[in-house]
This record gives sequence, structure tokens and C-alpha cells, in this order.
Amino acid sequence: MNPTKCDDLMNEVSLTNVIIVDDHPLFRRGVVELLNDSGEFRVLADFDGGQQLLEALPGLSADLLLLDMHMPELSGLQLLQQLKQLGAEQKIVFLTASDDSSELFEAISAGAHGYLLKDSAPELIISGLKGVMQGNIAMDHTGVTMLAHHLSKGDQQPREITENNHFDLTEREQQTLELITRGMSNKLIARELGISDGTVKVYVKNLLRKLNVSSRLELAAWAHANQPHASETGGGL
Repeated sequence: MNPTKCDDLMNEVSLTNVIIVDDHPLFRRGVVELLNDSGEFRVLADFDGGQQLLEALPGLSADLLLLDMHMPELSGLQLLQQLKQLGAEQKIVFLTASDDSSELFEAISAGAHGYLLKDSAPELIISGLKGVMQGNIAMDHTGVTMLAHHLSKGDQQPREITENNHFDLTEREQQTLELITRGMSNKLIARELGISDGTVKVYVKNLLRKLNVSSRLELAAWAHANQPHASETGGGL
């Protein structure tokens, strides 16, 4: 095999294989072109409904599923639930026009790996999807704001910062919170801080308890609401 063909083969292998499900053909075509032109992704197939995906998925070696939220027959949430019941191992991200904070919260709670709006800048969509494949959750600043708004309406209120109340966060806990808002997984945080994964888990557990929240996304939303500078590097969580 000559070097050029070998390089081409390596590039093919390194691409992330994607399947798109969206009932708007023009938008779907645009996303196909965006991903295929990125040099990072390869679209294996695109469908206009969830049932088509469920029928075809066993025969396709996909890494990432990109779903719309509102579709005929099966909604995005219903499709996500069925995929989880079937034990789908692919990363699942919503790319949707829906800015309903309750839908975002339900999607992430049900196991989605990201929630991006269709009017996001193309480069943010690409960077968000790349982050998902590295273990992050894809969500832009609008998504984080939506999540913070949803949480603010709940019965369990995250604690708010006051001048004399800093929750006794240690320096390491503050660093961990900052890295969570950047979208880093425990493994990446451990590498960044030079500590073990187990130690990071302890810090995350402490943060959840001290800030009265129950998930990493809620930590990020809390940081967005109380420490706006913490999420200025956004693109993923």
C-alpha cells in the first residue's frame, strides 16, 4: 500500500461515524454537509424519523446519534428512551429548535450526552460534538441558562452565593467546579489537577452536598448563575 493510501485509510478510521435523525430535509442535508466537511465526522446515514433509525441501527457501526426533538410518530425523547432500553452504546446528542428548559432537563436526565440548538454557530456544534466524543456533555451557554432557569423553578433550590456565605469550598473544590463548567470529565479533571479519579469523585460529591444540587449539570448551572466568569469558555459541559 502506498503512503498516500495508507494516510487516507488512517483518516477514515479516525473519523467519528454519525447518524442524523431529523424530519426537516433541508436542515438535515445542511448538517450532513457540515459534518462531512469538518474532517472530524462521517455521516453514515440520515433518516427523517425514529422508526427508520431503530430498524437500521443494528447494521450500522455508528459512534454518535444526532436527534431532533419534535418529530412525527416518535418524538426525540421517546426515541432516546427506546434506544436506552435497547442498550444502545452510541453517544446521543439533541440538535433541536426547542428551547424548552423542561425538555432539555428531561433529555439530559434520560441519558442524552448533549443538547444543542439549531441556531448555534456551526463551529460550536462541531466543537460540542467533538467534546462529547471526549467524554463531555455538549451544551452551549443558552442551554446552561435554560437549565439554570429550570432548576430555579424546582422545589429543591440550589443555594445562592451571598457576601458572607461561600459554603467552605476548598481551593481544590473550586478548581474542580471550574473544570466541570468547562465540560471536563472526572478523568480529564484528574489529569489537569494531577490527582486520582477517586479524589475527583470525592470533590464532586462534596460540591453536590455543599451546593444542594444533585448532578454535574446542576453544578454547572449553579456556577453559571453565581460565577458568570466560570463558563465563558463554553462549548461543552
